[in-house]
Amino acid sequence: MPFLSLSVVNFRNLDFDTINLLGKEVYFVGENGQGKSNILEAIYMSSYASSFRTRNENEIIKDGYDSYCVKGFFKENNEKTDIIKVSYSKSKKVIEKNNKKIKDRKELLNTIPCVLFCHDDLDFAVGEPERRRFFIDQSLSMYDEKYLDTLRKYRHILKSRNSIIKEQSLRKENNRELIELYNPSLIREGISIQKKRKQAICQFNRIFGKIYCDVTGIDNVSLMYDPSWKMIDENEINDFMIQKYDTDRIMNTTFYGPHRDKIKFVRNKQPFIPTASTGQRRLSALILRIAQATYYTEITEKKPVLLMDDVFLELDPDKREKIISLLPEYDQMFCTFLPGEPYNRYMKSTTKIFNINKGKWYE
Repeated sequence: MPFLSLSVVNFRNLDFDTINLLGKEVYFVGENGQGKSNILEAIYMSSYASSFRTRNENEIIKDGYDSYCVKGFFKENNEKTDIIKVSYSKSKKVIEKNNKKIKDRKELLNTIPCVLFCHDDLDFAVGEPERRRFFIDQSLSMYDEKYLDTLRKYRHILKSRNSIIKEQSLRKENNRELIELYNPSLIREGISIQKKRKQAICQFNRIFGKIYCDVTGIDNVSLMYDPSWKMIDENEINDFMIQKYDTDRIMNTTFYGPHRDKIKFVRNKQPFIPTASTGQRRLSALILRIAQATYYTEITEKKPVLLMDDVFLELDPDKREKIISLLPEYDQMFCTFLPGEPYNRYMKSTTKIFNINKGKWYE
């Protein structure tokens, strides 16, 4: 069981020092704006050293203060308790594990693998292609450090290539050779990204379609991967990039590559989301998260921690119970509920309930 307790200092509007998280299922119950989601955010922070709600660290700090600190205490095994500490002060973030500083957040991979379910997940169904690429990249990065390194290298090369294109445009220069110097390294890392994404989506489809049919009765719904580079040979891709040089110049950016890949929901190979109902779209995103957790366990043989932030509000009672019955195995599950929700239906003998009011918790 990973999380034992959580300590926070000057984090959002939370008004407590420590909360005991020891329990298989933990429910946070309270009205909107009382701090339920903030607790999930702090748990997520102690897992990934980042927020799922903002990239602006100053937005996390409690009003009237200039720093915050989060500590997650968790059980790695029966004999060892570990601590992850994330602190931010004077525009500097410090991450520590067992009192030793961590230079790169990737060092936390697999420490406390959290899978987050939240309202913004709807973007995976109806949002821009970037959001679906983010989901697949996140799924791979949860367990594959090499993929994360490749993704970072690709983005660095892409940024440099785009910078040269923009500089030449401003100066009204046309140094084709300089821009094309970046092609080989961009292509090498990009091919690796596309291979991993394709493999992951194949595995997701094996899980996703069955669950979607079980919950909705709609069969043959799947994800379709539409890579920006249709060819897989490095030389062919390089020839293609050379041919598209003028397009890059006109668009003032690198217009082709994995950063332009598309991932779509389809049914019988036809677009699904445009004609789907709001409920079907919501379920598409929700079941995608279930597939992510299931896939992680299959690959790593580890059970994740599930963070579920008001994800059942828009589902009818039957759909809620089906979703809960189809959740993958987990080490712990943290859920937020409004007082009027029928969370008693989902409780188990091991469930622990905290009532949250004005940033404080009450058992």
